[in-house]
Amino acid sequence: MKVTIYTDGSARGNPDGPGGYGVVIIYVDPRGIKHVKEISEGFEKTTNNRMELMGVIAGLEALNRPCEIDLYSDSQYVIKAFNDHWIDNWIKKNWKKSDGKPVLNIDLWQRLLAAAEPHRICWHWVKGHAGHKENERCDELATNAADNLLPYTAVTL
Repeated sequence: MKVTIYTDGSARGNPDGPGGYGVVIIYVDPRGIKHVKEISEGFEKTTNNRMELMGVIAGLEALNRPCEIDLYSDSQYVIKAFNDHWIDNWIKKNWKKSDGKPVLNIDLWQRLLAAAEPHRICWHWVKGHAGHKENERCDELATNAADNLLPYTAVTL
């Protein structure tokens, strides 16, 4: 099954303030019917990078079967880890960066790798959203989650 995921995280401009993420999952079922599923969740006192990772994880964990995925994010932190092979190098160096310091958010990176394992994923960086309306909707979801601390709603295909 082909799936498109747009995800975004928000720390609301303050690493010590509330944050949230939004995810939009788009797929066409075997009958040819298009579906759009949305997930959002708010958190208190966390960082934007953690929100970006959580958004991607939530999107991948929501899928109940292996899929071929186009995943769009405006987070270089997430996309460059895969496109520029940062994550491979971190694993080879026992989760250390090139300067020898430990990689932050190891727990989330490991959870992300586990969530990504069954899928074929093409990672896309959407710089400044580049006019992708679904990604802009995701940004809206993340901001809404950050502002209102919306409860998590599980979604499966």
